[in-house]
This record gives sequence, C-alpha cells and structure tokens, in this order.
Amino acid sequence: MKAVYFDNAATTPVRGEVINSIQNALEKCFGNPSSTHSFGRTAKTAVEQARKTIAATLGAHPSEIVFTSGGTEADNMVLKCAVRDLGVKHIVTTSMEHHAVLHTVDELVAFNGVTAHHVAVDANGNPDLLDLEKILSGLKETVLVSLMHVNNEIGNILDLPTVAALCESYGAYLHSDTVQSIGHFPWDLQKIKIHFLAAAAHKFHGPKGIGFAYIRKDTPLKSFIVGGAQERGFRAGTEPYHNIVGLEKAFMLAYEHLDKERVYIEGLKKYFISEINKAIPAVSFNGFSGDMEKSTYTLVNVRLPFNAQKAQMLLFHLDLKGIACSKGSACQSGSNKGSHVLSAFLTKEQLAMPSLRFSFSSFNTKEEIDYTINALKEFSEK
Repeated sequence: MKAVYFDNAATTPVRGEVINSIQNALEKCFGNPSSTHSFGRTAKTAVEQARKTIAATLGAHPSEIVFTSGGTEADNMVLKCAVRDLGVKHIVTTSMEHHAVLHTVDELVAFNGVTAHHVAVDANGNPDLLDLEKILSGLKETVLVSLMHVNNEIGNILDLPTVAALCESYGAYLHSDTVQSIGHFPWDLQKIKIHFLAAAAHKFHGPKGIGFAYIRKDTPLKSFIVGGAQERGFRAGTEPYHNIVGLEKAFMLAYEHLDKERVYIEGLKKYFISEINKAIPAVSFNGFSGDMEKSTYTLVNVRLPFNAQKAQMLLFHLDLKGIACSKGSACQSGSNKGSHVLSAFLTKEQLAMPSLRFSFSSFNTKEEIDYTINALKEFSEK
C-alpha cells in the first residue's frame, strides 16, 4: 500500500534541516534564555535573532513579534487583549472563520459584553465587503475586524489591502488569521495597515507547538499570560528555545524557496484539477478552490457526486489506500456536525454530497495525484 499525504493544510512534514536545527539546539544550547550566564545568553541571542529574522521578512519591527504556542493562542491573545486593553466593544467577523476565532468571539460576547457582527458571505464563500462597510458605518464604539486571509477549508483569498483600507477609513482595528498564508505568500506590513495577525510553524514545515502573533507598535496590549518577564513581559513562561529555532529555520527556508516551490505546487494543483475533471466529470469545486487566481495554490476542496450512503465510505476507502486528505479542518475531525465553512454558503442539496480537501506541498508528486485520482475513480464506479 502506498502512503500519500494530501493533508498539508492540517499540518506539514517537518523539513530535515529544521529537524537538525532543533536537535542541535536541544543538544548544545539547553540554557534558559532568561538566565544571565553564558548558557542563557546564548539561548537568548538565538531567540532574539529568530524574532529579527521573522520581522525583517514581514516588514515588521522585532518588538512586534511575540512567540506563542501556535495560531490558536495568537488568535485568543489578540482578540481577548484587544477587548481588555483597547476598549473594543464590537467584533466584526464571518461565520467561516477558524474556530480559534469563532469560539473566542463567542466567549467574549458571553462574558465581556462584546457585540459580534457577522459579515454576509456570497455564494462562493467570500465576505461581502459592501456588507462589511455597511456594518462599520453604523458602529460608533471601538471596533475590531477579524477576517482570515486564506480560508483553511476552501482556500479563498481575502483582499486584505482593500479590507485594511476600509478599516482605516472607519477607525477600526484589523486582525487576520494568516495561519494558511504565512510561509506561502510574501508580506510587507509596511504597505498594508493590519494591526494583528497569527501564524503557526507547522503549516510551513516547522515544528508543532510554536507560532507567533504580530502586534503593531501603535496598538499596545498588556500581558496575556502573567508570571515572568519573557517576551518583553507580554507572555510569561520559559521560551521553548528549540522550537523557536525550528520556527526560524522553517520560516527562512519557506521564503528562500518560495518562488520555486510555489511554481511546483501550482503545477500539482492544476494537474489535480485537470485529472479529477477527466475522471469524474460531475465533480464540483467548493468556493474558489478550483480558481488558480482567487484561491491559494496549496489546496482544492472538491464536491463529489455521490449519494449519502456512498459518501459514508469514501474516507474509509481512501484511508485503506493509504491516502490522507480531509473532509474539513483537522480541528473538527471529531465532530459530526459537518463543515461550518461549507454550511455558510452551500445549499442543502450540495451539503448532502461529500466534500474533500486535498492540500499539497513540495513533498508531493504527480504520481501521487495519479494514484489518488485512480482511487477516487475506482470508488465512483463501484
């Protein structure tokens, strides 16, 4: 049985160079970065160098980068601290955000008196920017807009520059979950006024359990986790030096190879779309995932013309073939409620058909796509 991994939107394999950097850190630099002796200073220097590397690539200042345990913590940190420290009374978002945002907003509504406003989405799963402006124009108290850059299930790309300009014109803060785009798209935070973003290393071939939040200098927030003075007093706790070094290495390699790997992965996505259209002509693509211009080059979300009874066996069939993909976000794998993303814009009839997300990386091959398409065609003909 082959082993084919097409679930890179859930997590990516760790690059060998990253593993080596983590192992080297664990073996040779075990000092606490907060210690003042040479062992601690060596670790502290590496942590600050990682911060500078990330900031320079994103067009940010090192002080604006705060290391976290990943994207979920970064989202929680920004939303909760913005309400507490910036006096945010209204959060404007969509029903298609990652649960790290949606559930945090629910909690802020329930316990902090915040009012949530959900921007309408169109038939392709895109936020309606006219509706966003309408909502913003009617709010007088402090507002935070939270919209993800690349949707983790359907891959739609948000026009962040337009959203940022809109937020600026109405004096609203802007946060974006960029977990699916950091490491896959170039950024220049000097050119786009976004106040907060979240990122996770394991989405671009780094280790799990480490990520960062970007917090713009003119939007000072106070401590999220209290205790020691780590992360300039903003996030207490001994820094996971080995993970931070791994994050830096993965981040550097992602941007060093970005152009070359993007061309390669785009080729895989185009090939997948072409071959599945040939094998199963009635296939549909959810959102803009089948559009190379309007969606990320890293994934497709396909809707297959199978009835409900047959759909129940689809993932099982693929798993038996050694093929890993997803029916939605990995964070909802234990849920039987279906995808909240697809439910936001598909019809009842469309939702009755099985949808699968296939996500790619430079580790994948066309031969793996051929194998997967053959497995899908075999299943469709049963």
